[in-house]
Amino acid sequence: MLLNIIYLLAGFIILVYGANFLVDGGAALAHRLKVPNIVIGLTVVAFGTSTPELVVNIISSIKGSSALALGNVLGSNIFNIMAILGVTALFVPIGIKRSTTWIEIPLAVLAAVLILILANGEPAGIITRAEGFCLLCFFAVFIAYTLFIAKRGGQETEEVNIKPYSLKKSVLFILLGLAGLVGGGRLLVDGAVSLAQMAGISELATSLIAARKKNADIAIGNVVGSNIFNTFLILGASAGISPLKVTADSVTDLWVNIGVSVLLFIFVFTGKGRQINRWEGALFLTLYITYLTLLIVS
Repeated sequence: MLLNIIYLLAGFIILVYGANFLVDGGAALAHRLKVPNIVIGLTVVAFGTSTPELVVNIISSIKGSSALALGNVLGSNIFNIMAILGVTALFVPIGIKRSTTWIEIPLAVLAAVLILILANGEPAGIITRAEGFCLLCFFAVFIAYTLFIAKRGGQETEEVNIKPYSLKKSVLFILLGLAGLVGGGRLLVDGAVSLAQMAGISELATSLIAARKKNADIAIGNVVGSNIFNTFLILGASAGISPLKVTADSVTDLWVNIGVSVLLFIFVFTGKGRQINRWEGALFLTLYITYLTLLIVS
């Protein structure tokens, strides 16, 4: 019991410091290379916080536990939007850029719908290897898009607190942050925290740190980018290794995944300006608690 508590506390502390390093290093690198913050959030940060799901899904696919692989991605995506954005918006309302509104968030909605379509295709209830490679192609297009943004440069700039780190120090902080997220997550698992929470807490820590530092692009990019990574890269790679079976329980999660993604898009236009307000964050959290309650009851 004592050892588990030590693992839990140590993992949490490492996660917080890792998230802090990752946001500072990512923002500094974006500024030095003249890359918009949203690109860093959609790629480096999102990939780092998706690493736990990637490792778990690859292992699950190799062992033939396809239900775990699909449930891991769907559960993570739902948690990202309802819990992570919900908690983050309660602390600081999250402003959303035009490109995020019309490209990244709709792409996340498309990813959610695409999983449902593939799950109901032929053969029904199976995401085949060919469909997995199709998802990987979508991921390649997404990476090409982020590179296009980086080349074009950010046209919508915001004042953020960016530390003047050197290139080497920025990269070092990013690597330390990624290591902290993965290592801290593993310690939390060893401390009797569930696997889904491991992935979620790392993203929650990163988004909260980013929001506190007024790097809204990184906060929203972290969540949206993570969902896109989860669907196109992680689910694509998993199905490519071994076809994924869609269980009856997963069908409900497929629809919830679509619903919360669409709700995120709607919330951008409600209230004042393009942002996720505190009341919307509270609604996300309320819906997530309701969702968990229904799962437990059923």
